[in-house]
Amino acid sequence: MRKAVQEFDLIQDGDKIAVGVSGGKDSLVLLKGLVLLKRFAGIDYGVAAVTIDPRFNSIDGDYSAVLDLCNELGVEYRVVPSDIAEVVFDIRKESNPCSLCARMRRGALHNAAKELGCNKIALGHNFEDVVETFIMNLFNEGRLGCFAPKNYLSRKDLTVIRPLVFAPERVVISAAKRHSLPIVKSKCPVDGHTSREKTKQFLAERDKADKGFSNRIFGAMRRAGLNGWGGGK
Repeated sequence: MRKAVQEFDLIQDGDKIAVGVSGGKDSLVLLKGLVLLKRFAGIDYGVAAVTIDPRFNSIDGDYSAVLDLCNELGVEYRVVPSDIAEVVFDIRKESNPCSLCARMRRGALHNAAKELGCNKIALGHNFEDVVETFIMNLFNEGRLGCFAPKNYLSRKDLTVIRPLVFAPERVVISAAKRHSLPIVKSKCPVDGHTSREKTKQFLAERDKADKGFSNRIFGAMRRAGLNGWGGGK
């Protein structure tokens, strides 16, 4: 995390960062990591946490364990109830639910961050997420592209940062276990059956057959400076 923060100039003095917390391992590791990093990073910033509850089956999610963690860390925590699951699955009956769900969650997260007085949003995308997104854009959409480690949203006057992009998933899993983080299992009906999951399996097979496959893709993105991945400000 420290390497990503320094290389991509993700955090400055006076920032207030809203961490998007789904309850999964990545977002919880990111939340605790940002709190711990503040102790020795030499940067004065604040951290808040926001969960956008999709309310699957019109039932409020149980994020009480996340609230306990935030209280332990001294972090302000807000759960925002939504009708995202109802819109995506019941009303729209989306054949590709992830796309609409992601857009709706982003919008709700942006609004909550502004209400909390935050100027930045931190998302928990890890190393594998970066490579998977590149591959999905290449094969599914026929374009070269990926989300950026840092991007400014002019309409909301918010900057989105991704401090975990250098962290392999195995390291994130290890950190979550080591710190006994309270993982909230997703109740999404398509969890584990998405295009991203198929891409994850494809890359795992390629890495097993050809060691360093994902690392070379990531390296190519970096050398090309694709979407800000070349480093620097």
